[in-house]
Amino acid sequence: MGLFEDLSSFLEARLEEFLRDNPHLELQALEENLRDQSTEAINLLADLRLREKQLQDEVLATAEEVQRWHMRVEKARNAGRDDLLKPAEEREAALLRQGNQLWGQMEMTKQRITQTIELQRQIEQKIKEVQTRVAEAQATRAAQQATDSWQSAGWNQTYSPRDLSDPLEQSFRQWEMDEELDNLKRNLGK
Repeated sequence: MGLFEDLSSFLEARLEEFLRDNPHLELQALEENLRDQSTEAINLLADLRLREKQLQDEVLATAEEVQRWHMRVEKARNAGRDDLLKPAEEREAALLRQGNQLWGQMEMTKQRITQTIELQRQIEQKIKEVQTRVAEAQATRAAQQATDSWQSAGWNQTYSPRDLSDPLEQSFRQWEMDEELDNLKRNLGK
């Protein structure tokens, strides 16, 4: 077991070192993680809205049942049917409790919807921030690579002395020959 823990620690350390050396990759991984969270929040929001609709339907159905049993209670009371009155009142009270519970669940679901919308907004904001940081890191990296390339360009190129195929060498040779010809002309003209 110790060997696996050592190997795991070693690999984690190497990964952290690699990500430190390549911060743009860490930012890209963070962006991907945020996108996954965004997708989960969107799915959760869809589920919550579906649940809210179901609860609304159940509340309405329960309210209709309460209304129906309330009319039955009144009917039993007016008819003097005490044998039906008490059970009808109990049924009406049970339906009212059930309706209150459903209403509470619906309100909690609405709160969760509001919280999920806020969470989604925060995730989207974080994604934009990370995208900005990724762009900055890529620009910095590109600038560093360009600087490194420019600084090392002269040191990394090899030229053999008086290489006639080198365009810079040819330009200088031509210029130097032109100067010598001009000097000769001036000296002959004196």
